[in-house]
This record gives sequence, structure tokens and C-alpha cells, in this order.
Amino acid sequence: MEITVQNIVFIILILFTGLSAGLCFTWSNTVTTGISRLDDFGYLSAFQQMNRTILNPTFFVVFFGPVFINLINLYFFKSASNNIIWLLVIATILYVFGVALVTIFGNVPLNEILNNTELTSASEGALKDLRAGFENKWNQLHHIRTLSSSMSFLLLLMTILIKK
Repeated sequence: MEITVQNIVFIILILFTGLSAGLCFTWSNTVTTGISRLDDFGYLSAFQQMNRTILNPTFFVVFFGPVFINLINLYFFKSASNNIIWLLVIATILYVFGVALVTIFGNVPLNEILNNTELTSASEGALKDLRAGFENKWNQLHHIRTLSSSMSFLLLLMTILIKK
């Protein structure tokens, strides 16, 4: 494999997509299942703190970078075989719609509701209602992100095999 701008961009895309898929898988497989065992205050408080912590420059670059890098990658591979183009187009669609847009229009609004709630002054009933309106919706959306990012990553890996 030659060291070209095209190959470097492709490697970064695979890396960031893989990291995002791993983050989503780990979150689905351990984090949400672990904190689901907590009482309402503990669950909401833990989720609130994790959401606040994850919002950092490294996360934004790795998690949202593939949206833009996929488009650059499609440009670089515009003359590739149909098989490669289709794998890259589907990987891009999965990531943009199944990860980025689901995050922006699904998970983030739920996170904002949680972030704007003063948990320490909320009643038990209010905490129970907040969790009931948050947990299942957030997890369902997150499962879409997990599946989409994993499938996008798999398609990018398949592209390497065809590219050889």
C-alpha cells in the first residue's frame, strides 16, 4: 500500500469509524446495562455526568469526523470500481444517517433535557418520570447508532479486501 493522501484519508476514516463503532458497542454492551441497575437518581445522575464528560474536542473529531472524511473519501475513490463505490456510498449513508443524524436529532435532545434538570431538587416521582421518558428512547436510538457504525466500519474493511 502506497503512502498517498488518498490512503491516509482512508486509514483515518477506518480508524475513526472503528473507534466510534467500538464506543457505541461498549456503551450499549456495558455502560447502559450497568447503570440501568441503579435507582432513578443514580441512573440519571450517572448519565448526566457521562454526557457532560463526553463532550470534548477529541470525541467530536473522532465521532463526527467520519461524516466529512467519508465525503472526502468518496471524492478520492470516484474512479474506483463499482463494488468499491457502492461499499463506500453505503458506509457513508449508514454513518451520516444512522450515527450523526440520529445523534443530533435523537440522542442530543434527550441529553439536553437531562442536562437541564436539577436532579438534586427533583422529587422521586419527577425522577421516575424523567427516567421513563429518557431511558428506553435513548437506548433505542443508541442501538441504531451501534448497528449503523458497526456496519459502516465493516463495509470500510470490506473495501480494503476488494481494493487489493
